[in-house]
This record gives sequence, structure tokens and C-alpha cells, in this order.
Amino acid sequence: MTDTTHRPWVAHYPADVDWSGTIDQHPLITYLEDTTKQHGARLAIDFLGRKTTYQELNTLVARAAQGLKNLGVQKGTRVGLCLPNTPYAVIGYFAILRAGGTVVNFNPLYVERELAFQINDSGTEIMLTMDLELIYSKVGAMLKQTELNRIIVCPMAGILPGVKRFLFRLLKRKEIATIPTDDQHIGFDSLIDNDGNKPATPVEPIDTAVLQYTGGTTGTPKGAMLSHANLAANVSQMLHWFPDLRPGEEKILGVLPLFHVFAMTSVMNFAVAAGAEMILLPRYDRDQTLKAIHNKRPTLFPAVPTIYTSINEAPKLDKYDLSSISFCISGGAPLPLDVKTRFEKLTGCRLVEGYGLSECSPVATCNAINGINKAGSIGLPVPGTEISIHDIENPEQTVSVGERGELWIRGPQVMSGYWQQPEETDQTLRDGWLRTGDVGYMDEEGHLFLVDRIKDLILCSGYNVYPRTIEEAIYLHSAVSEVTVIGIPDDYRGEAPKAFVRLQDGVTLTETELLDFLADKLSVIERPSMIEFRAELPKTMIGKLSKKELVEEETQRTQG
Repeated sequence: MTDTTHRPWVAHYPADVDWSGTIDQHPLITYLEDTTKQHGARLAIDFLGRKTTYQELNTLVARAAQGLKNLGVQKGTRVGLCLPNTPYAVIGYFAILRAGGTVVNFNPLYVERELAFQINDSGTEIMLTMDLELIYSKVGAMLKQTELNRIIVCPMAGILPGVKRFLFRLLKRKEIATIPTDDQHIGFDSLIDNDGNKPATPVEPIDTAVLQYTGGTTGTPKGAMLSHANLAANVSQMLHWFPDLRPGEEKILGVLPLFHVFAMTSVMNFAVAAGAEMILLPRYDRDQTLKAIHNKRPTLFPAVPTIYTSINEAPKLDKYDLSSISFCISGGAPLPLDVKTRFEKLTGCRLVEGYGLSECSPVATCNAINGINKAGSIGLPVPGTEISIHDIENPEQTVSVGERGELWIRGPQVMSGYWQQPEETDQTLRDGWLRTGDVGYMDEEGHLFLVDRIKDLILCSGYNVYPRTIEEAIYLHSAVSEVTVIGIPDDYRGEAPKAFVRLQDGVTLTETELLDFLADKLSVIERPSMIEFRAELPKTMIGKLSKKELVEEETQRTQG
């Protein structure tokens, strides 16, 4: 695969981006060190008004890394981060890497069972978490249930500006956990009580930097081993993709959780590499986000489609000036054209859809910032990345341009494998290619179009029916805000599509009216056999619409 016949995107690449440009593959901490030298006085983090420069961040990282080394962290030690979006998440992440350790990201909303599984599977020895009862109570229980032996406790009050710190301690005392005073608990202030003068532990680019847990292509949680080279390369690819980026001048709004691979790369690692200021919010709250855009003036805003939809539907939008936003990348789920168009008109920004997986750090394709965006496309392969489309029934065979098949990805951002899962690794990686489990096709100019997940495929009377095709048709109705389609058992067809729909506020629509609307947009086999209207639809931790809960509900209903 060395010519443009197999790489049709090369001849149609954005004029200001070089697909074959040099991709950085070095220890990830290098980005922080270089940015500190170039933009040390520049703000790195603004968290609810508490501001930290790159020089201050680098110093805190060095001291935290030395504290971790004093606790025995060395090359390869797995250290967990169970933190919401706070400065601690950024400090802890780079401190672990500077100490030579491997970051294991944990969702703070996990229940004890989920925490225990991931701790035991990864071999996490030390965990950084907050002193908030909601989070600490679960993490603290892990000291008796798992091999976890140390918890570094980060106080919420310690990262708030003066007045907010006072009010938090006064009004939120019931939310603060009581922390035992024993050798298994270390306060964050104690961790950084040193001069930070010890040099970073030498690591190789091929060493694992992060274990990012994902359901992968089979649904079973597995730790994708992302090396320093993988993560540095993906940041480098993103830097290439933003040719108009102003190093040391941009501001990135971080509402996506940093423990998720999309935000880890597109917010935190990208910001550090670009010398950008991270405007961090603990979680997505529409009013808080709109106020942050109005007052803090971010220029970049990575998010998921449900967040852009939420902002589009916000009342009294004329109160907020959103014009500072220049560029946005949407990921995690298909971006409806209407959502893209409305948000771009609202802000004046360029909103492009990208695509990726945890297994590729995660960005693999993206629509051009300055170039052609084709409706429904997930864009072109990012620099240094190849995509091939393979026959679903015979995966060793590729298919022709325009034909549907499984997307395979090859590039410097592709993981080395799944942690302690050789069989799963062999099934997913083939001669350097990552099998995605996603169905899509490529047009003659190399633009990629995602059809659906193989596992979400609905088999109706022997025909392949793709939920995304149905969802896109339903989104065309102006009354629809969100939609998810799944397959349900059908006595005659085997399976049939069922649509779950959330309507725009203040509008009404019946099942019959929506089916009539779809009559000329979907084939008979694709039309939903049932439509259920709901006030809310289930979402994942980053706000992506989730099918899992709906499938479980339907399974229980059928069995019941």
C-alpha cells in the first residue's frame, strides 16, 4: 500500500496539511518540558478561577513525581487516577509519567465492583483520588478488597480560589470524607513536600504510558496499552491537523472528563503540547459551560454531539457571547448535520467530526479544518495513518471503493495490545493493523463514512440493517432532538429495529406521524417496528448516547 490507488486521500488532502509529515514519537513528558521552556509564564489551567502557569504546573509535577518515587514508584508501576476534571488530574497524570510509572485511568462514577475489577486486572498499586465522600468512600474500600496499598488524597478545598475555598469548607462539610490517619493514606501536600530536583525516570517511547480501559470490539473491559510513542504521535497528528493553531495563545474548554481517552488527548495532552490554557470544568453543566465561554473566551471546544445539541437548545442564548470559539472537534458518536450547522451558525466556529477508538489513542480520522467537509463523513485519515476496508465475512480480503466493510487502521498511534490479553490482542491486531469492529466505506477521494458497529448490526429477515442509517433518517425530522435505534426480537423477521426518541422541548409528535415521515426515507425492512418517546435517553460518561441500557431493558422485558 504505497501508491495513491490504495491511499486515495493523499491526492485530496487539505492543501495546508502534509499527510507524510514528520510525526513526533517521544516520551510524553517532553511536551510539558518543552512548553514550560517556551511558555512558562503562560496560563496552563484555569479551574473555577484558580489559575496555574506552565512553570507552576511543571514544578508541581516534578515535586509530585519525586513524592511518587519516594513511595516506590518506578518504571512500569501502575498508578491509578480516580479524579474528576481538576488540576490534580493534570498534575497526577504527568507526575506518574515523569516517575516512570504507567497511568491507569478510572471513572470516579464507577461502583465498587467496577473499581475492584480494574484495580485487580491492571495491578494498580497506588491511587490518587479526592477527599469527596462520594468518590473516596468507594476508593477507600479497595484497600481491603484489592491489592491496592496506598491512596493519595487530594483535597478539593486546596484547588479552589480563596472565597470559594472558604465557602466550600463552610457549606460542603458533609460532602468531605473523613480520611484515616495511617500509612496507607498520604495527603497531596505531603506528597509534594520536597524540592522536586530529582530527574525524570528515563523511559523509552515504546514503554506503556497509559492503560486505557475500554470495551474494545468485544465489550469485555480490557486495558489498551498506549505507549508514550502512541500518545505523543496522536498529539503530533492533531497539531498537524490544526495548521492555523497559535502556539502559546489558544484556550481549550475542558468539559469532557480527562479520564476518557478523547479528552485525555484532545484537551489535556493537546493543550500541553500547544502551550494552550485549559479552562477546566468538573463536569458538563450547560449554564456553567455557557458562562465559561462568555467570560473565559475559549478558542477551542472539543465535545460530543449531545453537548453541542444541548447548547443549540439552550434558552436565552442571546445573553451569551460565544464568538470566541474558532474550532471544535466532535467525537464519540455520529454528528448530525443539523447539529453541526446550527452550532456553527450560533458561534461562527468551524465544527468538524472526527473518529477514533481508545486503541488508537484515539484519533484516526477527521474532517478538514480548512477544506472540504462531506455531509455524513468522518473525514480523512490523519497524517501518517492508513485506513483499509475489509470484507466482513472474509476479513483478509479488502473491498472496492464505495463498498461497505470493516475499517482497519494502521499508524503510529495504534496500541501495542491489550494488557495481559494475548488472545484478544491477536484477534484485534493483524500485522500492525487494528481491526475496529466498525462498518464503513471510503469514497473515491478517500473520505470515510461510518455505517455502524458490527455488533450493533440488526439482522432482519436475513438482511443487514444498520441502526445509524435509521437514526440519520429520524434526525431529519425537525421535532427530533436525540434518537437511538437497537434491534429487538421479532417472531417473523428474527430481529426488528426499535427507535427511542427524545423530542425538542415544547413540541409533539406521534409514532404514526414519524413513521409517515420516514416512508420515503427508509426501506420497508429498515423502518422501525416500534417507536418509543422518552424524556431522556441513556448516555455514557462522556455524554454519548448509549444503547447498552436500552438493550438490557428490552431483554428483561422480553424475558419477563
